Amino acid sequence: MIRTIVRSQFAAVISIALATGLTLAAGLALGQDRRQNRPGEFDFYVLSLSWSPSFCDSAGERGTPPQDQCGERPFSFVVHGLWPQYERGFPEFCQVPAPRLIFNEWDRHGTCSGLSPNAYFETVRKARALVKIPEPYIALSAPLTVTPDEVEEAFVKANPGLTPDAIAVTCDSRRLSEVRICLGKDFQFRACPGIDARACRREQVVMPPMRGGNAAQAR
Repeated sequence: MIRTIVRSQFAAVISIALATGLTLAAGLALGQDRRQNRPGEFDFYVLSLSWSPSFCDSAGERGTPPQDQCGERPFSFVVHGLWPQYERGFPEFCQVPAPRLIFNEWDRHGTCSGLSPNAYFETVRKARALVKIPEPYIALSAPLTVTPDEVEEAFVKANPGLTPDAIAVTCDSRRLSEVRICLGKDFQFRACPGIDARACRREQVVMPPMRGGNAAQAR
């Protein structure tokens, strides 16, 4: 069941890669690693959790066709991706030609893990299961104005072992976009200064409320 949810979330948020993932790429790709794009040779993972209501609002403003997660069923934080990283920069598209599976996340990031597609998505499931979503964000029914630090602190408090230098909150011009959490290959939280340095610097951001449906169904 969880694997099905992860796969459907990947398909639903695929266009976020253009809105947010490439921004990260532009900054980090400046310092290339000598292992560039060798499958399985990386230092740590970034688990990226997208705030689904922000994604859906942004997609609506752009006139993007509705995604599965933007229907009546409510979603809170959903998996955007699990990205292999170097201490400086990151690998991508590590299989040439790309296998051209349906999931862009696999082509761009999963091929760099050194794992098979099934093992990679199982790793995504395992990484997601490690992170507890703070209670206030599980069934958000009204817009919430927060500071990036407040969101970080809530995740740190909810997840023993997670420290502020292992998490980064990203945003667009006014909304919270994602929470990015760094994990070692051993699936322990670990510091990632390069990711943390590119966190949202706005004083406040808005978390739009979850969409219609029964909040008890929230993911």
